Amino acid sequence: MPIVMRLDRVMADRKMSSQELADIIGISPVNVSRIKTGRLKGIRFSTLTAMCEALHCKPGDIIDWMSDEEYIEAFGSLPSDED
Repeated sequence: MPIVMRLDRVMADRKMSSQELADIIGISPVNVSRIKTGRLKGIRFSTLTAMCEALHCKPGDIIDWMSDEEYIEAFGSLPSDED
């Protein structure tokens, strides 16, 4: 049951760069990149709230869930737990 981050899609729709989002919400561009790629173990609600406010979206626009089968079809294999 992989969780998939859709932040890159929302940012593209809003024509907002990682640097712009990082500046608005007060985190580093590296952390924005980690969120975009899903290479994180968790996210603070305060960060999620700030992202939603900056991007005028809902948390469900940024975070999605896929079944294992859907994920494999979309990405080729399941994410590893090593990250």
